[in-house]
Amino acid sequence: MRVCGVELKGNEALICLLSKSGELFDIPDCRQVRFSIKDSDDQQQMRFFQQSFRKLMEDYKVEQVVIRQRLHKGKFAGGAVGFKLEGALQALSNMPVTIFAPSKIKEQLKHTPLPIDFSQTGLKAFQEVAFVTAFAFLNKPEIVALANKTKPELNTAKASDAVETAKTKQAVETPIEQPAAAQEPENASAEKFNPWKR
Repeated sequence: MRVCGVELKGNEALICLLSKSGELFDIPDCRQVRFSIKDSDDQQQMRFFQQSFRKLMEDYKVEQVVIRQRLHKGKFAGGAVGFKLEGALQALSNMPVTIFAPSKIKEQLKHTPLPIDFSQTGLKAFQEVAFVTAFAFLNKPEIVALANKTKPELNTAKASDAVETAKTKQAVETPIEQPAAAQEPENASAEKFNPWKR
């Protein structure tokens, strides 16, 4: 599953793409990691912000947008512009958008802490909050359960189709039995497991 973590800060949306397949995480390269707007009262600028964001999500095949929730009131409450940007993202068509509370993110990180230091991810410093938001979301029990429920059936079907295709192709193209190629030892090219892939 590929998600986009978002931190709304001032007049900017700071983002980070993150994918998870099984136990393997991937941080895809992205052509744009921040969106800003000069005048939130300008309808054209707001539309351009929304359309540019949606186009990026489509191009990178993002399945879920996860926005870190900001306080509505109090000393650390978010600004008005940020809430307008949040509304524009929530109104994206055909794109699931979730608001993820900081308290929930913190709680999730207690159960599944980051396996590496953020400095080792290769991301820019201002992307840290967006990255942590995406990481915590992908480790939510309901998201993990959904991935585990759907993945085996899809993989089994693809593997079965691949085997049948290979058998058919071999029967048509090589009717005479060929000597089997020597197989490498099972652990000849084994690599040390690393849950992060760049």
